[in-house]
Amino acid sequence: MKPIKSARLAAWILKHLSFGPKRPQVRRWTSGRGRRAIQTLFLALSVFSSAQAQSADTPAREQFKQWLAAFNGDDREVYREYLQKNFPSGAGHADQDWRVRENTGGFEAKKFSDDGATKVTAQMRERDSDMFGQVTLEVEADAPHRIVKMEMRPIGHPTEFAVPHMSNAELIAALRKRVDESVAADKFAGAVLIVKDGKPVFTQAYGLADRERKIPNTVKTRFRIGSMNKMFTAVAILQLAQAGKLGPDDPLGKYLTDYPNKDLAAKVTISELLSHTGGTGDFFGPEFDKHRLELKTHEDYVKLYGSRPVRFEPGSRFEYSNYGFLLLGNVIEKVSGQSYYDYVQEHIYRPAGMTSTGSEPEGQAVADLSVGYTRMGAGKWHPNTDFLPYRGTSAGGGYTTVGDLAAFANALRGNKLLNPHYTELLTTGKVAMPGGDAHYAYGFEEMMVNGSKCVGHGGGSPGMNGELQMCLDSRYVVVALANLDPPAAMRVAEFVMFRLPAQESK
Repeated sequence: MKPIKSARLAAWILKHLSFGPKRPQVRRWTSGRGRRAIQTLFLALSVFSSAQAQSADTPAREQFKQWLAAFNGDDREVYREYLQKNFPSGAGHADQDWRVRENTGGFEAKKFSDDGATKVTAQMRERDSDMFGQVTLEVEADAPHRIVKMEMRPIGHPTEFAVPHMSNAELIAALRKRVDESVAADKFAGAVLIVKDGKPVFTQAYGLADRERKIPNTVKTRFRIGSMNKMFTAVAILQLAQAGKLGPDDPLGKYLTDYPNKDLAAKVTISELLSHTGGTGDFFGPEFDKHRLELKTHEDYVKLYGSRPVRFEPGSRFEYSNYGFLLLGNVIEKVSGQSYYDYVQEHIYRPAGMTSTGSEPEGQAVADLSVGYTRMGAGKWHPNTDFLPYRGTSAGGGYTTVGDLAAFANALRGNKLLNPHYTELLTTGKVAMPGGDAHYAYGFEEMMVNGSKCVGHGGGSPGMNGELQMCLDSRYVVVALANLDPPAAMRVAEFVMFRLPAQESK
């Protein structure tokens, strides 16, 4: 399957995702906050889009204004012609840029700083979301001042542009309006569940689960969730640690004694796999595409990729790794003596009351499972069948419902799956992620969103997108699932998170 990498929308650029942050043809079972997807998207592009800027005297600002007008316009060919004339080295990215345009609605420039006459930096906000990026543009010193370089990176939401908090009633009304608009624009189909203090305050399904058969989505519809499986995998590992069956600081080789690359097995620790700092890389790419339907077990992945070296010194930095979480699935099987699927069913789904969650092979019929629809490889929505793996794994690819995810959140917060010490270890950020506003914990992301600490994970791949966030300060749980490309569900969840009631007005 071709997942998308988020860190969030760079959660949208698809890379041999994580099953979900990145480049042309990126896939990942997104997570990275699977927001990370949006941010990932930014990171992946060399040509970026921005917003309408004010007229200025410098050549850089004037060129920036023209570029933004072309990018934010409604005509792809006009944008392509602009690049060919004013940014020849970027013209090859026109189609990729336009996908960004379609997924973000364009950009609005919020703040500028100049570095002489030929260089300008702008903070930009997506028109269709609350996400921010920073773009730096340089132009030639001589007329016609063509663009010579354009770079962009994700940034945290600047406090000076904070989104106003809403009361619960205002938030629900605004959410209804926002999602209705997204559905009308064919940008969302799925289900949304908002919980406060353990009780639902908003539950609604939208669009079609099967467009050919005209079957509507319901709140009981199952949606594929990509990288969100990583949360279950991390809980399982810490359950085994809590039981004294493994140590987070132990090397991988202590449990996978026959792992092909002995150097990697001796260096990389369980905690580094959990926090994406092990340097184990991804498994999406040409080899995956070639063997997609042959990879039926976690051990099959190790046989194909187990001889690879580490990409960098373990523990030295963050790099989202689907393969790292795949290896954790192998560890769970070795230590518990059960298959990964049986273990999470018995020790996570059942005690949490999750009755509609699983990772059955794609060829097996699953009741109420929605069809995923993607625009990848075509200009219109079509089933994502050619992107799906044989079966979801510990890295991502299972399915669930909004109700089951809310039940999982309640069980986790109520210490029904782990004791308080291990629950805190699971959800406390360990390493900074791209974008400046989030830290990766163990299978969860921890971030501050408009003053509220939120913990959760997203998932995304062609034809699927999901988000679970537990916003602890405001006592809300936000769940959104979609059977469309990212950032469909992510947009909805972030809209809610940025507008949750302020702590003092709870």
